[in-house]
Amino acid sequence: MKKVIQNILVSALAGFGGAFAFYSLAPQLNPPQTENFTNQTAYTHQPIRKVGGEDDILSIPQGPPDFVQASSISTQSVVYIKNISRRQTVDMFDLYFGGGGYGDNRIVASGSGVIFTADGYIITNNHVIEGAESIEVLHNKKTYKAKIIGRDPSTDLALLKIDAKGLPNIRLARSKDVQIGEWVLAVGNPFNLTSTVTAGIVSAKGRSLQLLSRSARFPIESFIQTDAAINPGNSGGALVNLKGELIGINTAILSQTGSYTGYGFAVPVDIVSKVVNDLIQHGEVQKAFVGLDVMDLDSEVAKEFGIKDLEGVVIQKVMQEGAAFGAGLKRGDVIIKINQETINSKADFDENLSYYKPGDEITVTYKRAGKVEQKKIKLTNKQGTTDASKKETLSADDLGVDLEVVPKVEKEKIGLKNGVRILNLRNGFFRNNGFEEGFIILKINGVEVTTAEQALELITKSSRKITIEGLDRYGQFAYYSFSR
Repeated sequence: MKKVIQNILVSALAGFGGAFAFYSLAPQLNPPQTENFTNQTAYTHQPIRKVGGEDDILSIPQGPPDFVQASSISTQSVVYIKNISRRQTVDMFDLYFGGGGYGDNRIVASGSGVIFTADGYIITNNHVIEGAESIEVLHNKKTYKAKIIGRDPSTDLALLKIDAKGLPNIRLARSKDVQIGEWVLAVGNPFNLTSTVTAGIVSAKGRSLQLLSRSARFPIESFIQTDAAINPGNSGGALVNLKGELIGINTAILSQTGSYTGYGFAVPVDIVSKVVNDLIQHGEVQKAFVGLDVMDLDSEVAKEFGIKDLEGVVIQKVMQEGAAFGAGLKRGDVIIKINQETINSKADFDENLSYYKPGDEITVTYKRAGKVEQKKIKLTNKQGTTDASKKETLSADDLGVDLEVVPKVEKEKIGLKNGVRILNLRNGFFRNNGFEEGFIILKINGVEVTTAEQALELITKSSRKITIEGLDRYGQFAYYSFSR
């Protein structure tokens, strides 16, 4: 026992001796300051010096980011959207025993939207209001009936209008100024929960996920990627910076379960602004076409085309009679700039083109056989002219559908001679027989369909049996046959 006590005393003396030596030999070290860390998280920041010199030190904010102001500002501009539709159902038991057998089911879907102007224009996702027969917008405990001003499946955006004034419209940033790594908030109004706010950072820009390519004709995918949680009810809500300014419209999540698992995606506000202005002024997005398809460059693609570096995007196909064809661009040319904007991916190419309208002239800088060249190209509309695009659809309320002729640019792209597309499905003949929006009618009862009027006439004048051949929204051949 005596030996144990001796060991304890020796250890204690050694400890005090070590502490005394440390503070005696290192007087230049200050003791840690603890009074400022009560109930706070400690953040360590290293000064970052500019290339210009040692005295130019970037100012870095201390402490955690403040989300309160951005939340307070932006939540006022986010609304709840209710999509109401009806679907015809068949009760086989009732039908067999002499009843009517048919009924209507009321279906309600929902999402979020953002107040874009004080006089009632609201932006949301196209998929939020798809198939709607009526739309309601809820804001500050008030319910408004909404009218669809226009839709753009290529960006998954739609514009609504409610009869109201003095609304708290959101302030706009520039998505080109958004930096990877900056803090952002995803603001939504899912399931009419007033508002929800989640925080994260910008993980990437210019993301192309092929989310729209199977359902949209000419998709523009250049998403802002964030790790702020975005769940299905938040679709159409706002992605904002720490000033509460809009930098994107929340659109999609990358998940196998349908719930948030780490990544969310938003349409950049610069694209949103162009779509909104076009829909207000023209009722149709003024999409500009250059008449070619491009693809990203990687080592395998570069080897296939005999390209030495991976800068830019390579032209995969040039449309006959298109603007690029007329300017002399060829398959295998590598586009590196549109005007002064550097192009490093297909997403860059699509996004930059989305800011222009038919009739605009751009300068394309490209490389051919290693030599840099430039061409001026005048952009066209979907019909191949330089005029403003017009919304030309035929509405048939008795059949519950709008129809449009497939544009010239698209027919050439997918190799069609004719065709009429189904749009804006409502309760009626087409929906009740299983058609989806985007279906292209090629033939009715064996007759090639070239106009919307012809399609309606062939259907309404058919006595009993109707056969419809065409392409579904994913480009697959489909055949329908039924009796009236």
